[in-house]
Amino acid sequence: MSLRRLLSATVATAVLTCLAQPAAAEDLRDAIILAYQTNPTLLAQRSQQRATDESYVQARAGLRPQVEASAGVGYVRQWPAPLFGSDESNSSSATIQLTQPLYTGGRVAHGIDAAMAGVERGRESLRNVEQQIMLAVIQAYADVIRDSEILRIRETNLSVLQRQLEEAEARFEVGEITRTDVAQAQARLAASEADLAGARAQLEISRAGYTAVVGQAPGTLAAMPDLPATPADFDMALDVALVENPELRAAMWNLEAADAAVAAARSEYLPSAGLSASYGTAGTAAPFGLDDQQTLRGGFNVSVPLYAAGIHNSRVRQSLEQANSAQLGVEGARRGVLQDVASSFAQVLSATSALTASEQQVRAARIAAEGVRQEAQVGLRTTLDVLNQELELRNAEIAYVSAHRNRYVAQALLLSALGGLEGPDLVGEVPAYDPADNFSRVRSAGGVPWEVAIEGLDRLATFRQTPAPDEPNAPIDDQLAAEVIRTAP
Repeated sequence: MSLRRLLSATVATAVLTCLAQPAAAEDLRDAIILAYQTNPTLLAQRSQQRATDESYVQARAGLRPQVEASAGVGYVRQWPAPLFGSDESNSSSATIQLTQPLYTGGRVAHGIDAAMAGVERGRESLRNVEQQIMLAVIQAYADVIRDSEILRIRETNLSVLQRQLEEAEARFEVGEITRTDVAQAQARLAASEADLAGARAQLEISRAGYTAVVGQAPGTLAAMPDLPATPADFDMALDVALVENPELRAAMWNLEAADAAVAAARSEYLPSAGLSASYGTAGTAAPFGLDDQQTLRGGFNVSVPLYAAGIHNSRVRQSLEQANSAQLGVEGARRGVLQDVASSFAQVLSATSALTASEQQVRAARIAAEGVRQEAQVGLRTTLDVLNQELELRNAEIAYVSAHRNRYVAQALLLSALGGLEGPDLVGEVPAYDPADNFSRVRSAGGVPWEVAIEGLDRLATFRQTPAPDEPNAPIDDQLAAEVIRTAP
């Protein structure tokens, strides 16, 4: 056996051993908290959001002064030697330069708006990823419970069929039934053994999925708790989703960023102004000295674009098409929300009806199975009748377990479409991760006292109809957002 195959076999054995070992009893709350705090996909998205926060700091850097320092030494030797003076010379110099933008035609201000919209869009994307992880936890939890219950049903069925086979063989020995009856019992027992093997495999698959999303193998899971309530009326559910759904809100913030990008592109046509100052000194390198010549410069600079080979026009057209794409993205997200809410709402209704019907089916199948067994004992039913009724009972029990899982997952899907499936929504005591904390910490990094005045001056000329929100937590107006989405072309 090669080393690679040996390592693969070792890892596979370790994983199966870990999955097979029971852990302490746990409930959905424990699974949600563990996934909320350790899931790598969710942690990676939070890290990505912290990186996005830095784009706002970088955009504000256009309002702040830039200071550069430079120094150098030089040596010159000439061939042939000059008639007068030395054929060798050396020099040294040092310079410090400061530039301060005063006005950029709104380009920097619009860049700040676009960065802020990008931060808000990232927060909504983080909410969406968090909801996907919470949904995956709920689905994995429900799958393990369902498959554990199905395995129990299969094991019970196998035990019952083994007893029936023993009874059939005993009755055959005394001549009450034929060899055909015994063969029928043997066939059902073999099929039950195959079903049991499949149920065990499915349970291991569900346990592996649970381990992947939660971070540890499931133990003895408690019953599924009640999820947060959802609107009983479809129109009410849709109204909530149109305001709270993270994918739709992210699309709206993407449109806000695209609008700011259009204004920034048009700002390239306007003049810009700034201050500059520098101080330099020069001397010889050997002997070293920097006091032979000193220079101090200061100035006010104005730059007016006259001809840029069409690049400004191209950027405006490009940004307009990107804004158009973002507008269509909002409409696409709105339609997606409508589809998700309608689909999940219908699944909840369907699964609820199926659960009620399955419960009645199980109750009736149990009565029928007991009646058929008693009738078979007095010769009114055949062995096949007993086997068929037993199979119908087990199928009804499995259908009930599956319907219970399906309704629970459908409720979670509806909550996700409504934007209400975040960790703190499900487990109130979990320490919530707030992306605004990191933003508040880094937003003023490198700032200077006068940058607010510079920003106000830069916003004097703007191509935007409505300015972007300049506060990190500025929400989208709920009623306005819903109205805009409903009336979007």
